Amino acid sequence: MGKEPEDTIASRISRVLADRIVRGELAPGARLRQDHVAEEFRTSHVPVREAFRRLEAQGLAISEPRRGVRVASFDLAEVREVAEMRAALEGLALRHAARHLTPAILDAAEEATREGDAAADVHAWEEANRRFHRLILAPCGMKRLLASIDDLHAASARFLFSAWQTGWEKRTDHDHRAILAALRQGKAEEAAVILQKHVQWIGRGPQPTPAGVARETFAIVG
Repeated sequence: MGKEPEDTIASRISRVLADRIVRGELAPGARLRQDHVAEEFRTSHVPVREAFRRLEAQGLAISEPRRGVRVASFDLAEVREVAEMRAALEGLALRHAARHLTPAILDAAEEATREGDAAADVHAWEEANRRFHRLILAPCGMKRLLASIDDLHAASARFLFSAWQTGWEKRTDHDHRAILAALRQGKAEEAAVILQKHVQWIGRGPQPTPAGVARETFAIVG
């Protein structure tokens, strides 16, 4: 069996680290140490450095002089930017998808909403919420648009997991139900407008720092 190519190893490392960052397992500002990562993945520093470059390109990590590579932080302005981009792109996708939505797809989206309402933690809610959005948007058939929306949902998930690692409370998503009701009635434009407002709702959550002081964090809860 041949040795795994360094480029493949770098891809695997960057995917794993990106997932940890998005899920909040690696907090903003946390240092990414080459030696620790190389040891974990049983590889040299070369693919690790390439993996770090890929994380930087994704905006998930930042290289600082004399401080090494750290998980990138984010602020309210970045959260708002992602929310506005999601509103524009998801509205566009839904307008194209609406005519292809079948009763079965809408029923599946309604089930995803019910699962989100019943979610006991933020990770379960995010998974159900993302499934709802994918179900109603995927029929647009526009691959590049959907790929961009997926990237924005990953950013939204990162904000969400950072803000609500604890203290999640169950909630009823009235916007999802309003979107589905409009789609079932053939009111695609109304559904798109509700969706665009929905994904721009930004919530706040206190997150304790290592020093024990709570800091205010922001997330898109839609």
